[in-house]
Amino acid sequence: MTTDLLLTGFAPFAGAAVNESWEAVRRAAAQLKAQGLAVQTLELPVEFGRAGELLTAAVRAHRPSLVVAVGLAAGRTGISPERVAVNVRDARIPDNAGASPVDEPIVAGGPVGYFSTLPIKAMVAALDGVPGSVSQTAGTYVCNDVFYALQHLLATDEELSGIRGGFVHVPSADVLDTAATGRALARMVEVAQRTEVDASLTGGAEH
Repeated sequence: MTTDLLLTGFAPFAGAAVNESWEAVRRAAAQLKAQGLAVQTLELPVEFGRAGELLTAAVRAHRPSLVVAVGLAAGRTGISPERVAVNVRDARIPDNAGASPVDEPIVAGGPVGYFSTLPIKAMVAALDGVPGSVSQTAGTYVCNDVFYALQHLLATDEELSGIRGGFVHVPSADVLDTAATGRALARMVEVAQRTEVDASLTGGAEH
């Protein structure tokens, strides 16, 4: 069966009981499946390198038309699709395997960065009152690690030509409850599926 969409979130980290990114993915996936879409989901470990390897394997196995990786940005006040992934690992805290890389490349000799191939401004414009904006940086922790690994894979593997992908950060549950986040994520995915040319909006389409 053809896979329309691969959605990924992260396991809990830094002592938390849950990770809102995975909760949002589970809820969005259920809504999208109810609409008839073929959706695969994957919970990634908060580990440099390993998370990207698992995502790479899933993309190659399922060959989805769209890949949306989701992570938690606890300090943000809304949902934020990321514009660019950068080729650096610089950990503020250890990952779940105890790794704390500092100023290391994700891919040795790889490009400095990759742009998302999702219609990020159109996705934000579809949030219908839910707070959100385009983000210009995914940081340098495991979220960016996965984002860069995904974009590098899609840019360099000719067998995956035509697959679009990118990264979305969601806020913590005390900012936006996971049910609302899941619904908003589903709307953003719907927009991404039907929109190949992004909306021409200024200022990151902040809402």
